[in-house]
Amino acid sequence: MPRIDYVPADISEPAELVAAIRARRGGRLLNLDRMLMHSPALARGWNVYMGAVRTQLSVSPRLREIGICVVAVLNEAEYEFMHHAPELLAAGGSQAQVDALRDPGAAADNPALFDEAERATIALTLDMTRSVRVSEGRVEALAAQIGAQATVELVAAIAAYNMVSRLLVALGVEPEAD
Repeated sequence: MPRIDYVPADISEPAELVAAIRARRGGRLLNLDRMLMHSPALARGWNVYMGAVRTQLSVSPRLREIGICVVAVLNEAEYEFMHHAPELLAAGGSQAQVDALRDPGAAADNPALFDEAERATIALTLDMTRSVRVSEGRVEALAAQIGAQATVELVAAIAAYNMVSRLLVALGVEPEAD
């Protein structure tokens, strides 16, 4: 159960903000949005920032979604995993990869399912999420594979979704009842 009640799904004010969130979400408000709307200033900044992380970066969507799914598993944020596993599939990932990410440590060592950049992404996410500090050489090795810009963007996406998962878990945000 959520620890704070969601704002109503039919909220209409502030109109510009509600419209912007609905536009990014395909016309509806998710439970996460309904929690964030307790603070319109927070919801506004969140919508712009997370919209950019999801749609305006050059990093491979597949690598981004692998990182997000690993964050979700490590932080026990099932809501996040439930929303991002389909995004990984849409970005070209396989159901076998989605299933394997339920055990990120094993996935990081699975060359049959994950290519070198994907395994490096999993390892980076493990470091960033478990201990914050990243193992020596890990960032540089990833940058050699995918470039500096994509590496910085991937690190930022992993960091951002650690923030998301922590909010989801702390406030008890539940999957939508569709």
